Formats: sequence, structure tokens, C-alpha cells
Amino acid sequence: MDLHKSGPRDGEPALATWDVGKRYGRRWVLAGATLRVPTGGVVALVGPNGAGKTTLLHLAVGLTAPDAGHLMVFGRSPRAATARGDVGFVAQDKPLYRRFRVGELLRMGSGLNPRWDQRYALLRLEGLGIDPGRRAGSLSGGEQAQVALTLALAKRPRLLLLDEPAAALDPLARRAFLDHVRAETAACGITVLHSSHDVAELDRACDHLVVVRRGTVVHAGPIAELIAAGHGLEDFVLRALGGDHASEAAA
Repeated sequence: MDLHKSGPRDGEPALATWDVGKRYGRRWVLAGATLRVPTGGVVALVGPNGAGKTTLLHLAVGLTAPDAGHLMVFGRSPRAATARGDVGFVAQDKPLYRRFRVGELLRMGSGLNPRWDQRYALLRLEGLGIDPGRRAGSLSGGEQAQVALTLALAKRPRLLLLDEPAAALDPLARRAFLDHVRAETAACGITVLHSSHDVAELDRACDHLVVVRRGTVVHAGPIAELIAAGHGLEDFVLRALGGDHASEAAA
């Protein structure tokens, strides 16, 4: 499914999947998922728990391989060494080494990523008031989310994958995090695929909507078109999910 049919961002997609399937044991978490994400903008990935959102992100970052179909990031396999620098990933649990100081995490990032921008990382943390000398385990949840985002952005990716990294934050910290995502990615021209349960915030934070149900993409399109057509975003998502654990997606 194309997120839009025409416009200045047409061309090679940031992420494309063709009938992708992934199973764990006998259970198919993804089955026949087909999607084309254009470069540029912030794309919301919505669906109930167990719909396959996290699995799709793990495939896109190369953490695992599909059991069926094909998946490409900027025209290459995400598991290829040449593709790994193009993708940044922030997981929901923000896996930071808690005993490491923030500056040590930055130095580790510098050693692992050839396009690493240390000056950008330090300036961003300074702007957020986060001391590089602090240990990651001493940071608040919002600060940890911002450090994780800084680590992902400083590698200068072309595609940023977010797996609900702000889900556990309070409303103010969550809004600050999402505002930073939108501002930073717009300035850098990064494509963002953001998995979220919070439908209410999507029309403010995201440009496009992808709805996943039972491992299959059931809708993909610009949010502005839905709003212009008079659709309430939350109601549209619930209808797209067909009542299949729909209340979870609106939580």
C-alpha cells in the first residue's frame, strides 16, 4: 500500500515490504504484510497488542529476518552491513546500560557508527539540561527517553524507528518527547516510523497513518486526507480494526 500517490517525496521508499510473514513457533505474527513508506515525514504505526507492530520494526532494523516475503530499507536488505547505518531505533524499554555515564554511552555510539555526530549529541543533551557525567540509571524516564533518542539521531540515520519509547512517560514528558522528535526529524529530513497506541495525538505528531490488524496492513494513507474527508481519527482507526481489540489501540 502506498501512503501517497504523488508529491515531492515520491521515489525510492524508505521501507517497502511484500507479503512479509514472521512466525514464532507455529504462530504467524505477521502474515502477508505489504507496505510502502515514502521518504520524509512521520508515519504512525497503529494496532492492538499482538498485531505485529514491534515485529515489523524489528524486521526493519535487521534484528530478525522474515520467514516469508521480502523487506527492503532504501532498496537494500536491512540486515546488510551497508544498510545498518541508515536505520536508528528507539525501543519501548529504552535499553541503556544503567551503570554507564551518558558520556560513556556517547563514546560507545561513536565507536560503533561511522557517521556519528558527537558535537550534535553533546549540544542536544546540553539543550535538554542532561549532564553527560550522570549515570543512565539515575535519569528520569523522560531523560532516559531523550538520551535514547539522542543516541539514535547522532548516528545520522535516514530512517528512525520508534517503538512506543514514550509510552510510560507522563503526559507533559510524552508531549515534549514527541515535539522533539518532530522538530529534529524535520530539520534533518529523516523518515520516522512511530509505533503508538495513542490515537488522539497522531494528527498533531504524525503525517501518515498505517493500521495493522492480525499481522496484516489494513490501511495506509495521509492523515490530512482522513481529516479533510471528515473522518474522526480515533473512530476511523477503530473501524479499520473492525472491533478486534480496538479499544487497546485507542488507549
